[in-house]
Amino acid sequence: MSQQRGRFITIEGTEGVGKTTNIEFIRQWIQARDIELVQTREPGGTPFAEDVRELLLAVRCEAVDETAELLLMFAARAQHLNKVIRPALDRGAWVLCDRFTDSTYAYQGGGRGIDSSKIAALESFVQGDLRPDMTLILDIDVVVGLERASKRAALDRFEIEKVGFFERVRAAYLARAKQSPDRYRVVDAGQSLLSVQGDIKQVLVQLYG
Repeated sequence: MSQQRGRFITIEGTEGVGKTTNIEFIRQWIQARDIELVQTREPGGTPFAEDVRELLLAVRCEAVDETAELLLMFAARAQHLNKVIRPALDRGAWVLCDRFTDSTYAYQGGGRGIDSSKIAALESFVQGDLRPDMTLILDIDVVVGLERASKRAALDRFEIEKVGFFERVRAAYLARAKQSPDRYRVVDAGQSLLSVQGDIKQVLVQLYG
C-alpha cells in the first residue's frame, strides 16, 4: 500500500499581519491531531537556503538587481524543496511554511514589477507540478500592518520599502486569491486575534476532513 502524501500549507501576507502568532496556532492545532508536522520558512529552511536568506534581507548600500533577487529566491527554494519539503510530503508529513512562491509573485511580481510569466517559468522549472494544498493569506490594511512591523527591533531590506510597494504586494496577493479560490483563503488579519484564529480553524477543519 502506497504512503499517502502529506498536506502542504503556506502562510502569506504583507508586513505586520501576525504570521508568527498564527503559525504557532496552526502548529498546535495540527500536532494535537498526532500528525507529523514540519514547520519551515522561506527564504530559508536549510543551512544553504538560510545563507541565501541573509543575502536577500540584509540592508545594504548597493542596490540589488531585481532579476538577481528573483533568482536568489528560487535558488533557495530549490534547495528547500529538495532537501526538506518534498521528503516530508513523500513520507506523509504535513508541511507548514511561512511564505512560499506566492510571496515571489507578490513581492517580486507585484512589488518590483517583474513580469509574472518570468516567475511562472521559474516556478515550473523549480517546482514541477508541486503547489501548496492550501494557502492562507492574512490580509490587513497596509498602513496598519507597517505600524505593527515598525515596532520590531530592526527592519530588513524589504520592510523598509515605501507604502506604495506594499500596496502593490497586497493587490497581487488578493488578485491571486481571486483567480484560484479553491486553493486560497483570505483571512481578515485586522480582526481580533480570537476572530482571526476562528477563521483559520475553519480552514484547517476543512483541510483535515
